[in-house]
Amino acid sequence: MKKTSLPIHKEASPSHGQNITSPTELLRKAPSKIARILGHLLHTGPLNRFEAERIGDHCLNSTISDLANDHGLTFTRTPEKVPNHWGQPCDVTRYSLPASEYRRALLVLDMLSHKGKKVAA
Repeated sequence: MKKTSLPIHKEASPSHGQNITSPTELLRKAPSKIARILGHLLHTGPLNRFEAERIGDHCLNSTISDLANDHGLTFTRTPEKVPNHWGQPCDVTRYSLPASEYRRALLVLDMLSHKGKKVAA
């Protein structure tokens, strides 16, 4: 069987004035998982593991551990029961930032957001 190739369109060609962004550039611009989680906790509110899954974190407890151990943040941990994917009760932990941690969390988020980026002098 003959493989078909994708048609090459002139609008996809860099020679026609468009900037093509490489996958590496896209990853560099996207916020990291740890920054997304911290940003959510700061600006949206508490999270449990199932809610974190929707924003790309498959292991929230490890991300919280990294934020606590590597960045000195303290979290409130509240046990709760929620339905799992099959509707059965499941024990999870809801993580939140106490108001006393907001200032430090904002500094950490700023640092995480600028990590690896060159700062203009």
